[in-house]
Amino acid sequence: MLDNVKRFDMKRVPTRQHLRPLIKMLCTPAFKKHKGSIKRINMDNVEAPFLLLGNHNAYMDIEILNVVMNKYRLNYIIAIDGFIGREWIVRYIGGICKRKFTNDPYLIKQLQTVIKRGDIPMFYPEARYSLCGTTAIIPDTLGRLAKFYNIPVVVLLCHGHHINSPFWNSSVDRKVQGIEAELTCIVTKEEVKTLSADEINKRIREALQYDDFAWQKEKGIEVTYPKRAEGLHKVLYQCPNCHTEYEMTSFGTTLKCNHCQKEWEMTTLGELKAKDGETEFSHIPDWYEWERDNVRKEIENGTYRFESEVHIDALPNAKKFIHMGKGLLIHDMEGFTLKGNDKGTPFEVKIPSLKSYGVHIEYEYLFKYGDCVDLNTLNDTFYVYPECEKFSVTKISLATEEIYKYLLKKGK
Repeated sequence: MLDNVKRFDMKRVPTRQHLRPLIKMLCTPAFKKHKGSIKRINMDNVEAPFLLLGNHNAYMDIEILNVVMNKYRLNYIIAIDGFIGREWIVRYIGGICKRKFTNDPYLIKQLQTVIKRGDIPMFYPEARYSLCGTTAIIPDTLGRLAKFYNIPVVVLLCHGHHINSPFWNSSVDRKVQGIEAELTCIVTKEEVKTLSADEINKRIREALQYDDFAWQKEKGIEVTYPKRAEGLHKVLYQCPNCHTEYEMTSFGTTLKCNHCQKEWEMTTLGELKAKDGETEFSHIPDWYEWERDNVRKEIENGTYRFESEVHIDALPNAKKFIHMGKGLLIHDMEGFTLKGNDKGTPFEVKIPSLKSYGVHIEYEYLFKYGDCVDLNTLNDTFYVYPECEKFSVTKISLATEEIYKYLLKKGK
């Protein structure tokens, strides 16, 4: 498969970060425009190197990061699509490539290089933008990394970025002002020597808990953008009134089920209110977690399965996508199976469930073929666009996480 195509060089020694003054200059306007504030907690005696982690909601996360952390040299862990057409400059400013949701042995040595220089490795451990402004799944490896490198752990937690640029419709700046961030040392240089990896993981998970919609309501921040609900059906794909899947739509400030015709209004404070009858979920993340519960039940009952013809784009390197035509995607308890044809040669990619604690998805990616699932091996990345009439990549994402947890619980 793609035999004559050169893969991205994942082993290359990471470049030390350059252009820090320019980076700060380019990122500062976003911080000022949204009247950002930063609180530093337990940071007085913290010196580089340390492991820096952040929550991930929007591109603005990166802008705020570079304002807050500009006095340090950072090396960012970045997905391969972040390098497309600009590999040299992304490497030059400190980018290190990683294919999402893979166990990458090359990264261990690269991080060691960064830390020996006295620089800071920076991760977004959720490995994707949050779908509804709450904490996504976080891997178990972070505590072990901190122990292995014997360095403190610092968390940059941002609030308001999902409200301003939600993943389900990030094309419009909603002009949210008063965004906030806390930079906190959660494991000191002394503590990393004595705490277990599990104890460090527990602190990391606690420090990365957030809920942007709850934050919005608490702060009383109103979003008056007249199309603020558009795209929300990508996340809220199942109707809580009639329980029908894939019939939700959204327009203006309205979320609607086309099956039972029930409608909900998204208020300026980010809450949902039924236009008629009971409001099942006023808090958007509660609706999302209800969908997760329903997917979990399908998994426990043995009824979950997704299969569809798909369009496949491959990204073996950072030059450009390679169109690979039609294929077949299957997702079930065994994991992902992708079948296709490369210039007359059939191929098959399998990603077992226990090798995939999560999966990256995109809504209307690059406005090409619609919603997609991003499947990764150590050598290749495939953007897979289902072509069936009714489906939800959000459900595929939830199912991936729940299958992984189910199998772990079963001791498999």
